[in-house]
Amino acid sequence: MNHHRLPLHVLLALGLAVAVNLPAVAHDQIPGDLPRGPIAITGGTVYPVSSAPIESGVVLFADGKILAVGTLDEVEIPAETELIDATGMNIYPGLFDAYSDIGLREIDAVSETVDHTETGRMNPNVRSWVAINPDSELIPVARTGGVMTSLVAPRGPYVAGQAGVVRLDGWTGDEMLLLGPAAMVISWDALESRSGPSVAKRAEARLDRYRQLDELLATVQRYADRRASVPDDQAIDLRLESLLGVIRGEIPLVASADRRVAIEAAVTYAAGQNLKLIIYGGHDAADCAELLKQHDVPVILPGTYRLPLRRDDAYDAPYTLPARLHQAGVRFCIAAERSGYPGGASNARNLPYHAGNAAAYGLDPAVALRSITLAPAEILAVDEHVGSLTVGKEATLIIVEGDILQVESQVRHAFIHGRPVDLGNKQVTLFEKYQEKYRRLESR
Repeated sequence: MNHHRLPLHVLLALGLAVAVNLPAVAHDQIPGDLPRGPIAITGGTVYPVSSAPIESGVVLFADGKILAVGTLDEVEIPAETELIDATGMNIYPGLFDAYSDIGLREIDAVSETVDHTETGRMNPNVRSWVAINPDSELIPVARTGGVMTSLVAPRGPYVAGQAGVVRLDGWTGDEMLLLGPAAMVISWDALESRSGPSVAKRAEARLDRYRQLDELLATVQRYADRRASVPDDQAIDLRLESLLGVIRGEIPLVASADRRVAIEAAVTYAAGQNLKLIIYGGHDAADCAELLKQHDVPVILPGTYRLPLRRDDAYDAPYTLPARLHQAGVRFCIAAERSGYPGGASNARNLPYHAGNAAAYGLDPAVALRSITLAPAEILAVDEHVGSLTVGKEATLIIVEGDILQVESQVRHAFIHGRPVDLGNKQVTLFEKYQEKYRRLESR
């Protein structure tokens, strides 16, 4: 989103020289076409998530929508339906990565391929989905891990911009977009920064930052009042315009906050301003459970494979956090990455293993599955479309050989909005290439 640093695929399309030697700039997978007739997946165990698993179940869909879910006796399969035999396999909703920069970041060491941060501290008008590279090599890799939907979020030191929910298949960012804007991303840790020469100076700086936020929201409210009272042809301020949905409670703030003081400050401030809030990070969220429940503030956990925040924390604090939040009655979901953590979008493929780790440390496996399917869809207000295998929702699903929470499992088939997904990727191609190499060596 830095207009002075265009994405690599744009530079190449413009014929501009790029100081990097890459053999390819786009993945080979072609977005799927909508099948002409209905498709029925039969014989496998269906995990609707919104209801109990169905042994030897059937999922019937057509025109991108789920038509029926049930047993063979309950579902009438129309003539000329394409059948997919899933006997011995499991059928799940497509996994939902609740926070990522996939499509905005390719290779950290090549700045032309990193486009997740706009210049400046105050960028509410930035729209992440506008900058998505649908040809990113990391998208097919994520899909191979079962991830079919993601919240793509911009980054920044304060107000980073608008995040959008996207389907991980399509020719363009607009074609991939499911909901945008879905949230406004802000760093509450920046407001509660602990840096400074003294306690007094830190307190003074903190108060100044909150005064700035107060002034911003007051300005947006005045702008909203003026927009309501003047003709539509008046000048539009894009930064203020992008915050109208926030002050009306239509678009949630996703506030990055790990420490208890930042979480409590964010919840208290949002309640005072009647803002809709989602906490991202939430290392200390279990310690704020009553406050979070009181104001119905959900938490997006950036994975479970992360270190404790403090030296005296339990070594497994991040592993047990999902179970502790569930036991406390706090709504939560699990994402695949930590903001600023090395790897970023490349770690989206590990999403099911973060949930599996939570299950290994006390979280009910059914709740763990829900935390990467229906829970993020509910938190980000797209559960009418995705998140569970429910009649009327989009046919976004995966067929898996094994338990999706286990590392050894393999996704064998996938559909996004009823369209078949090519599960190939560069890593699979290289695996097959060198498997063939050693097969030939052994046959000599």
